[in-house]
Amino acid sequence: QLQASGGGLVQAGGSLRLSCAASARTFSWYAMGWFRQAPGKEREFVAGLSWSGGSTNSADSVKGRFTISRDNAKNTVYLQMNSLKPEDTAVYYCAAKRSPTPRIPTRPNQYDYWGQGTLVTVSS
Repeated sequence: QLQASGGGLVQAGGSLRLSCAASARTFSWYAMGWFRQAPGKEREFVAGLSWSGGSTNSADSVKGRFTISRDNAKNTVYLQMNSLKPEDTAVYYCAAKRSPTPRIPTRPNQYDYWGQGTLVTVSS
């Protein structure tokens, strides 16, 4: 199970840190990703990292502003979001895929497990 938290209302230019806690004792075997879905839009990849955290990837729209990280000792993955823009408003989901490779999946159907989502609203 994945439990996402940390969403909220923030002004443009502000910051938020999302957390995703996993219950699996084998958390370190999983690549992790963050996706988001705005009203009327498809779910899109935001950022991901490999099981070890050694490889990361992020969407062009968030590069330089969002940072993904993980703490395998705490079974938690984070998404630090800085310089938020109104267009970042969406429900953010964390996802997990069992993967022993450095490759980071970027499509929703490549992931095995999903959290419930946390709403991020950025006001202008």
